Amino acid sequence: MTEPLSNVLLKVKDLQGWYDESHVLHGIDFEVRQGEVVTLLGRNGAGKTSTLLAIMGILAKRAGSITFNGTEMISLQPRQIARLGIALCPEERGIFSSLSVEENLMLPPRIADGGLSVERIYDLFPNLYERRKSSQGTKLSGGEQQMLAIARILRTGAKFLLLDEPTEGLAPVIVQQIGRTIKALKDEGFTIVLVEQNFRFAASVADRHYVVDQGKVVDMIPNDQLEENAQKLHDYLGV
Repeated sequence: MTEPLSNVLLKVKDLQGWYDESHVLHGIDFEVRQGEVVTLLGRNGAGKTSTLLAIMGILAKRAGSITFNGTEMISLQPRQIARLGIALCPEERGIFSSLSVEENLMLPPRIADGGLSVERIYDLFPNLYERRKSSQGTKLSGGEQQMLAIARILRTGAKFLLLDEPTEGLAPVIVQQIGRTIKALKDEGFTIVLVEQNFRFAASVADRHYVVDQGKVVDMIPNDQLEENAQKLHDYLGV
């Protein structure tokens, strides 16, 4: 299931996680190389989002090991983890409804050098440029809200991105634009962990896929081996 990885940036080992007394992560193991796009695939409730929350320290009760660029993070607070250069784009997007596009975009603080300029962000998301002054968060379409949620974290200087279901419920043309953006970010040196239900989308952007089931990683499939593993993936995911 695993292979030796070089340039490992994130290493998750025997990650356990709980919501109060509910034990949801049962020994998650995976690794991400510098510059990769890696997906966490699995059915609803498998533990994918909980894994992202645990990496960010938002899942308060956790155990095991999460090392990033050589730093053990299992006991760190979310603000300390963010300062290491990690950012989460949550599934619920978290757009501030009373603020304009540009006000939402400028709200998160910079945590490191190397964040994208506002001009570069508008290059990636021309829809946001058109709406930058006039539109409050509540007046944006679902696709524009998702673009804005991703755009916000690109200013911060974080180079390791956790994207939770970025294409859920979006029109195909917006999904394609987000796919192009992820590929562009990879080309610019970002490393991305993607939780995704849309398997066809995941296959179009990722280098490797980890399959999560019942709070554990049960398989790893390189993107160039998807065809020969189609039946296995169908059994795992029901796709």
